[in-house]
Amino acid sequence: MSKRFAPGFRTTEELAALQLKGLKWTVNHAYNGSAFYRRRLDEAGVRPDDIRSLNDLRRLPFVTADDLRDEYPWPLISVPFEDIVRIHASSGTTGKRKVMVYTAKDIDDWADMFARCYETAGLTREDRVQICVGYGVWTAGVGFQNGCERFGAMALPVGPGNIEIHLQFLVDFEPTVLCSTASMALLLAEEAERHGILDKLRIKKVIMGAERSSDIMRAKIRELFRAEHIFDIPGLTEVYGPGTGLDCEHHCGIHYWADYYILEILDPETLEPVREGEVGEMVYTTLKKEGSPLIRYRSRDLTRLIPGKCPCGSVLPRHDRISGRSDDMFIIRGVNIYPSHIDEILSQQQGIGSEYQIHLDRGEDGKDYMTIKVERARGSGPEQDMELSRRIGVDIRKSLLVRGIVEIVDHGSLPRTGSKSKRLFDNRD
Repeated sequence: MSKRFAPGFRTTEELAALQLKGLKWTVNHAYNGSAFYRRRLDEAGVRPDDIRSLNDLRRLPFVTADDLRDEYPWPLISVPFEDIVRIHASSGTTGKRKVMVYTAKDIDDWADMFARCYETAGLTREDRVQICVGYGVWTAGVGFQNGCERFGAMALPVGPGNIEIHLQFLVDFEPTVLCSTASMALLLAEEAERHGILDKLRIKKVIMGAERSSDIMRAKIRELFRAEHIFDIPGLTEVYGPGTGLDCEHHCGIHYWADYYILEILDPETLEPVREGEVGEMVYTTLKKEGSPLIRYRSRDLTRLIPGKCPCGSVLPRHDRISGRSDDMFIIRGVNIYPSHIDEILSQQQGIGSEYQIHLDRGEDGKDYMTIKVERARGSGPEQDMELSRRIGVDIRKSLLVRGIVEIVDHGSLPRTGSKSKRLFDNRD
């Protein structure tokens, strides 16, 4: 069966030609439509006519989240106000949110991108999709819903709210697909188990985004729902919203929609390209976005490109799951650590649950201390706590070269949430 939302290129050469055409259009559109971009490009000594190959991308200046906040309330706007049909915003400090404007074409393109996600996940028009993410000024809920309707499946737009309503819908309307954060998926699965209704559910696929999820967490969600597949969906408000890619049913990396944006993976310190397969910061340049185009936007998200071709045969390139953010790093006893490092170590352990917290404190001796609270596996008692704590502590010491106090706590004792779980608590002055 042909795919309605498949990309319009068949080879890497065709993709490169499409990207060059889009890059030229974007630079010209931004230069002529945005006072911010005109000033920034003039400062860099680059004019639209200077873009002759994809290598010229590296001549272009970067855009950061600080630029978006500094230019509030209309950062990057590149079209007349009468062409804007919607705004969305992501979180910000002191009221300065990162606001993006959308034209009708932007909304249309975004719906097509998201429909491609559902198509990549193997959905059919008979599927029923329960959407458990936030609506309003956030991009999540409306993105999932518009994409579902563009694809042609049934949307159940419940949002992130009342758990009892979610459980009722899961039973009464028999959705086959759940869209949520990983934390919300875990919460719903555990609540369904507690209410004794797991046998009544028909969830076959879970599409999760907005936060990193450990292998243990994913395995538990899949086990409880008896789901066939769990998919990762990336995206951020600055690049339309969620729906910028998806892993296929082979789960060998996330296919990203390279016909809508160029993705660079750069060293966050040097801003030079890392070697293929190495982890770096995701930097986006959009190719079709009218309202708020992006030119070399530093997302701070970390991942790596996956070389080679996916077993599914798609020509779309792939990146790995997002491992964290370059600004999430913390330093303890002179060692640089990302929360994802702890996550990876815990994912290799037996006898623990999926939830954990990292607490950083400064003692009266002036030294920093790290405590990692880890839940026991479901159904386990405290008999093995001492051995679990010792084993995990040894692995942390070996992998990170810093000691951590490992505290084993009761299963279900760490808070669950319908949004993103907070895992790092830095209590140092």
